[in-house]
Amino acid sequence: MPRPSSIIRSAGRMARRLRAMRLQWDGTGVTIHSSKAGGPKPGTAADGSEESALSGTGLEAGLRMLDGRSILVTGGTGSFGRRFVETVMRHARPRRVIIFSRDEFKQYEMQQRMPAEWAPTLRYFIGDVRDRERLNLAMREVDFCVHAAALKHVPAAEYNPMECIHTNVYGAENVVRAALSAGVRRVVALSTDKAANPINLYGASKLASDKIFIAANNLSGALDTRFAVVRYGNVVGSRGSVVPLFRKMVAEGADHLPVTDERMTRFWITLQHGVDFVLSCFAMMQGGEIFVPKIPSMRIADLARAMAPELPQKIVGIRPGEKLHEVMITEDDSRQTYELTDRYVIEPAFAFWQHAPYERLNARPVADGFRYASDGNDDWLDGERLRALLAETP
Repeated sequence: MPRPSSIIRSAGRMARRLRAMRLQWDGTGVTIHSSKAGGPKPGTAADGSEESALSGTGLEAGLRMLDGRSILVTGGTGSFGRRFVETVMRHARPRRVIIFSRDEFKQYEMQQRMPAEWAPTLRYFIGDVRDRERLNLAMREVDFCVHAAALKHVPAAEYNPMECIHTNVYGAENVVRAALSAGVRRVVALSTDKAANPINLYGASKLASDKIFIAANNLSGALDTRFAVVRYGNVVGSRGSVVPLFRKMVAEGADHLPVTDERMTRFWITLQHGVDFVLSCFAMMQGGEIFVPKIPSMRIADLARAMAPELPQKIVGIRPGEKLHEVMITEDDSRQTYELTDRYVIEPAFAFWQHAPYERLNARPVADGFRYASDGNDDWLDGERLRALLAETP
């Protein structure tokens, strides 16, 4: 029988070999290559120029990674979860997709909307991320997990702080433990711009969640389980955002639109862009990164003007827990932040972290003191671009 010390050494060598291997899209499928292998560099076009992860390499590789695999989506009946499931079912060939959520009526509604031919692949699993035992059951034989479940409404979190903590913080811990126990290959957790320099409980709870998922890579050991975080801004048209509110008020014949502060700015992303970005991160992640997409900003007053140019605006003041401008990368994070064509990557401060894969993607360090905030963005939405985004929003 092998001695325990030799088993530990063998496991360590295997873990190092796994970390040295990189996923690379070769045009026909996802193959595993050593980081020392020759050939075209991942994330570059045939002429050697950098290529957007969303326009080929990353997105296609992310979809192909899901072929024949089992995927679990926590919060699967929410706006993101539904669009993610639809995208995967249309463009990949998964073995099984598990929609994990606690609302049976939303699961019923989702079942009715999904095409009948998808039924053999979809699984509707009622459960709550607060329930670790239920998560353990749901995670069995799962290869990829997207953690989208969260208590997201800022005023609700302020009024119900312990509920927010139980869902957003303890729920994150439960997802990590279940994924490690089940040997899940990749976990991507959704975060928010409110987690950077948070001033409300929702943002603080998501910052804690981000820290939990990043630190979980220290617990993987010889397992191939890796965790990463995706952080982005307001989703155009999602539940609770200002766009559906303005649409509703205009449809009901309102005589004005409420604006908290005429200076207020926000980042904006479409639901499909968010889904595509997460898929591309599956292919790119090494474990421990926070991925931040480059997305446009817009002033809330300009948003109201573009949606209803004939209506006057009424300044109602900033609510408790709201920021004037949102931040996705702080000055303190800039020392570990690298820039690609379509995103920023905040790398972890792990002793075992290897930057080489991002060097091959021509990642460039940002300037010391760099701050990615909605008021200092280089990309601004105008009325025409906003209307194009709204056209993509049901």
